[in-house]
Amino acid sequence: MSRSDAQLHDVFVYGSFQEPDIVNIMLERTPEIISVTLPGLCNYVRVDGDGGFFSKRFRLKGRLYPCIVPSEAGEVHGKVLMGLTDKELSNLDAVEGNEYEKVTVEVVRKENSAKMIVKTYIWINKNDPDMYGEWDFEEWKQLHMPKFMETIKEIIEINKNHQGKGVEDYTQILHKNLGDAPLS
Repeated sequence: MSRSDAQLHDVFVYGSFQEPDIVNIMLERTPEIISVTLPGLCNYVRVDGDGGFFSKRFRLKGRLYPCIVPSEAGEVHGKVLMGLTDKELSNLDAVEGNEYEKVTVEVVRKENSAKMIVKTYIWINKNDPDMYGEWDFEEWKQLHMPKFMETIKEIIEINKNHQGKGVEDYTQILHKNLGDAPLS
């Protein structure tokens, strides 16, 4: 199946994957990236059919990446990675690990207020005691991006070579490599 015959995916990202250099490592290319907002009181659809709302990006104790969870207020600013192939989406799934669930959401484009239906990843444990404060993208870029890039390269290389590892293994790599990094 050629790239043009395959179903392409648009994915809302709100953490480190907003950085084109990180995306380029994961996908081995930089797709079109647009700025969007996931508005407060925005419905999402879970695989099991339940819905919910989003609030803000939360920091996670001991981790360099954020999460979003269902909530009734707030909004999340981020980017949409446009036109990802099934394989590229699989790379994202591998990096996101088993602590996130992929759901469908409606976002609003910043430049023209058009609504889009996209995929995103939400934190499964919405009552996680490790969630605190708001995660800051610019702070992350300054303090943690190099270490994160190394970790993503390792996960993508393992995923590419199918070394008998699965999503749980990738989650362990994230925790091992990024769990002891100094937090801001």
